[in-house]
This record gives sequence, C-alpha cells and structure tokens, in this order.
Amino acid sequence: MEASERYAQKEKRDAKAAKGNRTWVKIRQNYELYLFLLPAVAIYLVFKYYPMYGVQIAFKEFRASKGIWGSEWVGFEHFIRFFEAYNFWSIMENTILLSLYSLVCSFPVPIIVALMLNQMLAKRYKKFVQTVIYAPHFISTVVLVGMLGVFLSPNSGIVNHIITYFGGDPVLFMADEGWFRPLYILSGIWQETGFATIIYLAALSGVNPELHEAAVMDGANKWKRIKHVDIPSILPTIIILLVLAMGNIMSVGFEKAYLMQSDLNYAVSNIIPTYVYELGIQKAQYSFSAAIGLFNSIINVVLLVTVNRVAKKLTETSLW
Repeated sequence: MEASERYAQKEKRDAKAAKGNRTWVKIRQNYELYLFLLPAVAIYLVFKYYPMYGVQIAFKEFRASKGIWGSEWVGFEHFIRFFEAYNFWSIMENTILLSLYSLVCSFPVPIIVALMLNQMLAKRYKKFVQTVIYAPHFISTVVLVGMLGVFLSPNSGIVNHIITYFGGDPVLFMADEGWFRPLYILSGIWQETGFATIIYLAALSGVNPELHEAAVMDGANKWKRIKHVDIPSILPTIIILLVLAMGNIMSVGFEKAYLMQSDLNYAVSNIIPTYVYELGIQKAQYSFSAAIGLFNSIINVVLLVTVNRVAKKLTETSLW
C-alpha cells in the first residue's frame, strides 16, 4: 500500500516537473512576445502594486515624522469613523446615483452608434461622422468643464441666450443642484461615445459576411439583421465591457466632479473621490482618507467578482 502511494506521489511530481519544463520551453520559444510584455508588467508593478505598500496607513494613525512602519496601529478605527459620520449616507448616495445614472445612460449609446455606422454605405460620410464623434475624446477634462462654463454662463452663454430669446429666464446651470448630474452625464456621453464606439465597430468588423448574405436571402431587412446577426455577434464584447464598467461603478471620475463642484451644488457633487481629496490633500487626514479609498476599492472588487460570476452563469462569457 505504501509502495503504491509513493509511486502515485512520484508520478505527480514527474507530471508537475514535465509541465514546468514545457512552460519554460514555450517561454524560450516565444521570448520576443514576453519581452514586449515586460514594459507593461514593469509599469503595473511600479505604479499599481508597489503603492499598495502604503495602504496599511488606513489601519494606522499615520505620522509623517514616524513613517509608515513607525506609526501606531489603530485597526478599523478610521473605517468605523467613516461609517458613523453624519455625511456617510449622503456621500454614498451621491456616488452610487451618479455612477448608476452614468452607466445606464452612457453604456448603450456607443452600441447604438456603432450599429448605425456599421449600416452606412457612404464611406466618406461614415468616416466624417466617426471623426466628429471621436474628436471630443482628445479634449482634456479641464477644457471640457471650461467649455461648459462658457456655453452655460447666465450672462454670456449661448444656451441662456437662446432661453432668454424665447422669453425664459437665465438658468444657473453650473450652480444648480438639479443640473449637476445631467450635465455630468451628458458631457461624459459627448466626450467618450466616440472612443467606445471604436471597440464595437472592431467587433462588428469580425462578423461573418455570409451571415448577412444568408439573412438577406431569407428576406431579412436591416433591422432584423441587426437584431439577429449583429447584436448576437458582439454580445460577448458587450458583456465584457459591462462587467468592467460594473467593476468601476464606484470610481466616478474625480477630476470632472471636482471641477464642476461648487458651494451651491456641493450637496449632490460631494462623492467619495472628491471627499477623499478634500480630507487627504486639503486637510492632511491621510489615514482617514486612505481608509475611505480602500473601502471604495473593496466595493469595486466585490462588484466585479459578483457581476463576472453572474455573467458567466447566464451567458458563459466572463473575464475569467
């Protein structure tokens, strides 16, 4: 009995060693590809993984004079302090609502635009439209918010000029709480739709033309071809991007929210990223802000894993 067990263990070790040898053989055969990956891996190690060393200050009372290791451990004190803060629920509500509204409103737009562009026969017009909708992606967030301020100014903005021309009163768009989320979402759709459309157009270019030919032979019009050929073909791409979007649902763009924030719309524009900036940079509460940021990241990870599992069960398409 012992001899058979030793033989089985020996076979396992030999199989493991053979598998390791095959792996190294494949690496040596394709070393050029791994060299191409090396810069990306180095960037992630330096800028993504190494900074995780500092996350421990979320569980400490950080003192710059003592350093990270020398600071006193306080456990979950900062997390409890955040959960018990008077503005905890308002910050969470602002973050979740802004994220959900942005996802629901902006996610389908590139898909619709890509499907429409894919049906265009005039190549010149198609390229012109692609260029027009893709160009805003290169505009920086600072410039974008500046443009919003110029166009929506109550005194000189073109939008308010149109409103007053038709007998209305000027609207303080940038200072009104009710307009913060619509402006944030609509400006995001205008700026990012073109970039996301490229991904779906690339997926549509891989659709087998024979499927469309067969659909035409069966009498399918353009709408039916989109419904029964194009959408099912790009569905895996849609699901992957949706999973990634859900994994970042709590990571609302800090820069634009902060630039659009003012004392008048602070009640709805104060989200987790801007709150972390306010505490960590402006008030130097490093440990408290690190705890809030870590809490936010944990929620994103949980959402990513959960949505990925649900997508895998329902569609057999997932990130892993």
